[in-house]
Amino acid sequence: MAKPSGHHVFNAFRGALIGTAEAVPGVSGGTVALITGVYEKLIGGAGHVTSALRLAVSDLPRGRGGARAKAELRNVDWSVLVPLLVGMAAALVLAAKLIAPVVEEHPQFAYATFFGLVLASLWVPYSGSGQRWTAGNYVLCLVFAVGAFTLTGLPPGNMPTNPVVVALSGSIAICALVLPGISGSFLLLTMGLYEPTIDAVNERDFGYVGAFALGCVVGLALFVKLLKWLLENYHHMTLVVMTGLMAGSLRALWPWQDDDRNLLSPSGSVGLTFGLVALGAAVVIAVLVWEHRAQGKPPEPPTTPKRGRHARVPSGSRQD
Repeated sequence: MAKPSGHHVFNAFRGALIGTAEAVPGVSGGTVALITGVYEKLIGGAGHVTSALRLAVSDLPRGRGGARAKAELRNVDWSVLVPLLVGMAAALVLAAKLIAPVVEEHPQFAYATFFGLVLASLWVPYSGSGQRWTAGNYVLCLVFAVGAFTLTGLPPGNMPTNPVVVALSGSIAICALVLPGISGSFLLLTMGLYEPTIDAVNERDFGYVGAFALGCVVGLALFVKLLKWLLENYHHMTLVVMTGLMAGSLRALWPWQDDDRNLLSPSGSVGLTFGLVALGAAVVIAVLVWEHRAQGKPPEPPTTPKRGRHARVPSGSRQD
């Protein structure tokens, strides 16, 4: 039975939220994908697509007609993936023109809103596997949180914009797109390539955009397979690491910091700023409550064993 058109519109809206997040330094599209409940579907679909491309190339000299690649593509949930990608692409172009300038003009208020959004969204990977966290899990989470905190404190660089560097930056940024907690646009800002990339998109610089896109394809092909394998085989531990990355990356969204990313104490419109933090958190909470109600079940506590929104069910088995 075909899914209603509203289903596709909602998935396009989810993609638009992800694309918008990628245009804001410090906000990870992967984080938004987690919040909207499509993260593992997105990673799984991307993994099947990259496998299909690899199989098509390897089968070409053998004259097999890409039969294995077609079989791999049949595993993709296109009803979810296509609207997501369309929404992401459209929102990214619009956000580059509309949202990025707002962030540059009012960084304190913009970062405050996103700080609250990411802070509240920590609940998603924390409770995602449904398993009880051990002391070792908390230590591992802390290690990655410290790593992300250190990475997001690096001052902006100034790298050249030759095609090789641009392609390399694209491969790094796309890894951040699919990894919650680390922002692709923030890494571009660290390399000094955020503004050149935004300008290239706005000015339709196809040479720059082409090199960047090539790097994205290569990076996605290499990284998404690894991430897909980790989610399938070490689901709980992968979500523990994601929680740490998201927690540490909050440093990049602290509303009070200077151009060199030094953290400052609160000042100027403190009440409004913390109000926006609360607003961002409230949006995430509302989305999570709506999602659980739409699924017809109440939110489950993180201490519930072997249950969770992202928990995998082995093939051939069912949960009672």
